[in-house]
Amino acid sequence: MFLSFTPTDSKVYPGMTLPASSYSAASKPESVSASSVSPLSGDNTEQKRTEKATAKGECQTCKERKYVDGSDEGNVSFKAPGHIAPEASAGVVMAHEKEHVANAKREGNKPGNELISATVSIKTAICPECGRSYVAGGTTRTLIKYGDSDYDKNKKAADLDAVLGANVDLAV
Repeated sequence: MFLSFTPTDSKVYPGMTLPASSYSAASKPESVSASSVSPLSGDNTEQKRTEKATAKGECQTCKERKYVDGSDEGNVSFKAPGHIAPEASAGVVMAHEKEHVANAKREGNKPGNELISATVSIKTAICPECGRSYVAGGTTRTLIKYGDSDYDKNKKAADLDAVLGANVDLAV
């Protein structure tokens, strides 16, 4: 089972996991360079930029960033798009992904089923406008071994029909 939780904005393109941005590389702050973001450098440009962003409050891009759950589970948060502040994004996204893990545990604890694995991946990004880092989304992957009752066999067949042909490698 593949579940994804990613931020969205008014420009969402299939296959993208991060929000599209109207900012080009030319509009990024000039103080950002590879050497200024290195933790090994003695330059404190990154710290100054972070302090500046914090003092200004949320930029327009951060204010408009919305998160939405892309899974088919109805009992998890963010089924409707909602805003999360950059400072709170890590905790909120992780809590959301834990909801998916709890659902997988509940399904895996049913008689005849076994939860093989549940992994959570968190993605981070940097705002192109203010330079703040934020959690850009998360993915929960679960693997459940189902029992062998007639109901379970039918469920496996239905699951197979749903995913059969979803991933086709055309390279030969």
